[in-house]
Amino acid sequence: MTSAHRKSYGVKGAPYAFLLPATALFALFFALPIGYAVWISFHKVKVSGLGLGAGARKEVWAGVENYTDALTDSELLDGALRVLGYGCIVVPVMLGLALLFALMLDSEKVRLAPFTRLAIFLPYAIPGVVAALLWGFLYLPSVSPFYYVLDALGLPQPDLLDGGPLYLALSNIAVWGGTGFNMIVIYTSLQAIPAEVYEAAKLDGATPLQTALRIKIPMVAPSLVLTFFFSIIATLQVFNEPTTLKPLTNSVPTTWSPLMKVYQDAFGKGDIYQAAAEATLIALATLLLSFGFLRAANRRSKQEAAR
Repeated sequence: MTSAHRKSYGVKGAPYAFLLPATALFALFFALPIGYAVWISFHKVKVSGLGLGAGARKEVWAGVENYTDALTDSELLDGALRVLGYGCIVVPVMLGLALLFALMLDSEKVRLAPFTRLAIFLPYAIPGVVAALLWGFLYLPSVSPFYYVLDALGLPQPDLLDGGPLYLALSNIAVWGGTGFNMIVIYTSLQAIPAEVYEAAKLDGATPLQTALRIKIPMVAPSLVLTFFFSIIATLQVFNEPTTLKPLTNSVPTTWSPLMKVYQDAFGKGDIYQAAAEATLIALATLLLSFGFLRAANRRSKQEAAR
């Protein structure tokens, strides 16, 4: 092999060499665990006799039995319905506030924009467990300063950790923590809009409200799609908030969300095979919803571009 060929081979192989560490880490810490979880989801433990002694407990092939049990498990289905109601509150409120704050920060008349932007984003920097603990104590009647003020004013003191208000309490934590991140994504997209577009709108006599509705929002639609996509995934994977609030109230069962049900089966009951099947179903549901949404968004974008 000549030196020219060696140089050519080295240049062509350089991208693969750079990709090799990331590919190895992806396979080791992502693909391999997923593959193992799928594998054990098709197995179960067969107990012989009293389950004592060597060979009394044996791993056997279960086929789709674990998946059938998961799909007919009322606790898992109830958790999915709770997450659906939770998402119907969190996603529109969080994205609506993020869009509103982004538009306000993009306004020419806004003051202290850097401080305001940092203040809105700051809750996202707080770990989810810490945020849930902070809000949990603010919800707890015995220690919350809000309940003290309401009591001093003679106003009713609602229990936010029981019944229907629990959804609002959990949703508030997610909205408080996630609005800042989505706002930054949308605001960055607004900053990328050429100034000539705004100048043309001014020459046409467009008001700031008309500019926001007819120019800014349509032009940041890809960012809205992206933030909606991330919000859907985060909603389906809700775990920290209800798990952290559970010790503070009896209204949050150990299977409040699908991921809590997986955790309970794996570490509470010790049935990793059933838990693996449930986790696989949650992953498939997330993938299908995400793929369906992105496909619908891309189809709409192509239709609008064709017009």
